[in-house]
Amino acid sequence: MANRSSQRSSGSTKTMGNFDATELSKEFENLMRSKKFNDFQQQSRSKSRTASPAPSESPLSPASTQSPKSSTNRRLPIMPQRPQDTASIKFCNLLHVLSVTPKKYENPGLLDEALTVIPLDRLYAEADDEHQIHQARSASVGKKPQWGYQDFVIQSLLRWFKNSFFTWVNNPQCSKCSMPTIAHGMVPPTPDETARGATRVEGYKCSACGALERFPRYSDVWQLLQTRCGRVGEWANCFTMLCRALGSRVRWVWNSEDYVWTEVYSEHQRRWVHADACEGVWDQPRLYTEGWNRKLSYCIAFSIDGATDVTRRYVRNLMKHGAQRNRVTENVLLFAIYEIRRMRREKLSEQDHRRLRKEDEREEREMRMFTTRALAAEITSLFPGSRQTARDTDHKTPLTQDEDAAQWISGRQQNEHENQGPDSRRDRDNRR
Repeated sequence: MANRSSQRSSGSTKTMGNFDATELSKEFENLMRSKKFNDFQQQSRSKSRTASPAPSESPLSPASTQSPKSSTNRRLPIMPQRPQDTASIKFCNLLHVLSVTPKKYENPGLLDEALTVIPLDRLYAEADDEHQIHQARSASVGKKPQWGYQDFVIQSLLRWFKNSFFTWVNNPQCSKCSMPTIAHGMVPPTPDETARGATRVEGYKCSACGALERFPRYSDVWQLLQTRCGRVGEWANCFTMLCRALGSRVRWVWNSEDYVWTEVYSEHQRRWVHADACEGVWDQPRLYTEGWNRKLSYCIAFSIDGATDVTRRYVRNLMKHGAQRNRVTENVLLFAIYEIRRMRREKLSEQDHRRLRKEDEREEREMRMFTTRALAAEITSLFPGSRQTARDTDHKTPLTQDEDAAQWISGRQQNEHENQGPDSRRDRDNRR
């Protein structure tokens, strides 16, 4: 009897030491699915009972109206709800205004103009070489290639855009003596600047000759092809359009913490891939939270086909990196996103509707998997000696990608003292 108990305890210890996050994720999904189903059945039974309300708790009392905050209702599916209060209407109107941005990238004349400034031969040659090397490496280890040819084309465009085409501007140089300038407040835009999409114009004063300089914040991509300078907004706007000019499907991602970036659809992997032109990074969605230790609340991706809440792609641990989402309720946010999708897709064919619906469902499964794996990793870390394992199909968090991100962050910290390139000149807390 003693030998059996010792064998049982040693076997359980061995199992706890070799926890597999993949299996734990599956078990956790099945557990949560069963729990939600049981809770829903329990709530249905309780609603069917006709019990008189207590005198101190009428059906319209404040305690009953706060039912959405209860743990049971939080487990129910979120249903779209039209905004009612002023703050919700204002936020939804903001999303509708932002959703117009990707429509500018469909202008045929603009895309043709963009192709004239892109060194196509150079980018295609680089992409072809990298694609062949990637295929050879994958074949040597008996794996399928992770990226396709078009993915390498966009990565070549990303390097060229950051290193050769666009320039970061903090304080513009004086046009008379080329000396540094200091901020001198905001100035009203001229009619010509307004026509070119500059609703805000920053004023600067030369530290040497005292001359005044204007820095219009252009949103017109035509104008950005000429100026080729700006900050995060200009960088993301222009780069997203150039990706579209090369034939890729694109998203312009807006973050409520005053940052923007790009997502490019990979036909090879059938998923949306993160791309940041300012940082020159590809497929590193956890850079902002785990790399910069920022907290994010809303990350909304806008495309010609609608809008999507992609916050879960960039915030894997809500407790550590999730900011409060209190500008609207989740029901109102879902209503705004569905409304934008309806407006963008109403003229599409039934075949395109089916394709986009399947794509939305596939992305939703991807987002849920992020949450499940994050919870599984947290649970696994509670067991001593446990080690998280990554599957070959876990393209979002492979071990090599984490090592690359760590090396990139370490190199960025080592080069902060150098005065080369836009990264060393800009203040991370002033990214507007």
